[in-house]
Amino acid sequence: MLRLGVLLLIVPVLVLMGLYFWELNDVRACTLEGGYWNYIDGECREEPQPYISWLERSPWLVNGGMLLSVVGLVMCMAGLNRRRR
Repeated sequence: MLRLGVLLLIVPVLVLMGLYFWELNDVRACTLEGGYWNYIDGECREEPQPYISWLERSPWLVNGGMLLSVVGLVMCMAGLNRRRR
C-alpha cells in the first residue's frame, strides 16, 4: 500500500510538470521567433492570441492528476500508520 501510494503521489505530478514544460518550450520558441502562441490549436500565429489557461483547456488532466496525488498521499499516510507485524 505504501509503495503504490508513493507512486500515486509522485508520478502524476511529474507527468503534469513534463507536459507543462513541453508546452512552455513550444510557447517560448514561438515567442522568440516573433510570433504569438495559439493555446487552443497549439500553433504559432502572427497575430496576437488570447491566453487560455491549462486548467480551462484540459480540466480532467489537471484535476485528475491532483486527485491521484491526494489519493497517493492518503495511501502513504495509511501505509505508514499501519503497524508492522
